[in-house]
Amino acid sequence: MHKLELKVPPPVVALLIAAAMWGLSLLVPAAAAPTTLRMIVAIAIACAGIGIDIAGAIAFHRARTTINPLKPNASSALVTTGVYRFTRNPMYVGLAVALFAWAIWLASLPAWLGLPAFVLYIGRFQIAPEERALAGIFGAAFADYQSKVRRWL
Repeated sequence: MHKLELKVPPPVVALLIAAAMWGLSLLVPAAAAPTTLRMIVAIAIACAGIGIDIAGAIAFHRARTTINPLKPNASSALVTTGVYRFTRNPMYVGLAVALFAWAIWLASLPAWLGLPAFVLYIGRFQIAPEERALAGIFGAAFADYQSKVRRWL
């Protein structure tokens, strides 16, 4: 186990990366994309990301299991319905989609580095330890779920 595993809440990771993306965007001028169109597209995509996030949270609430990403060992139910039929990590997908929208909003090439940084960090320090915990709790049921549903999309 690495000392960064399950230490920083994913929304905080997303906010830190969003701030870094903004900082990087200051290094290179924004693309000449039409501002109004860019804003509309970014807002629409951000809303989709928030919707995915909310759908994941609602599914956890309905299953009466923990939503705390820092305590996967407290999981009391394996949620495989709703948005979890399409991705094992809808809340992280939602954050990634929101960062995608932020990159569009910023319209700066270096800002796009934030998206793979988020995916790599969350994959290594959040999802991998969560999956180990869920495998320990739910065993074959989780292995079956993993074989049928992708980690991201």
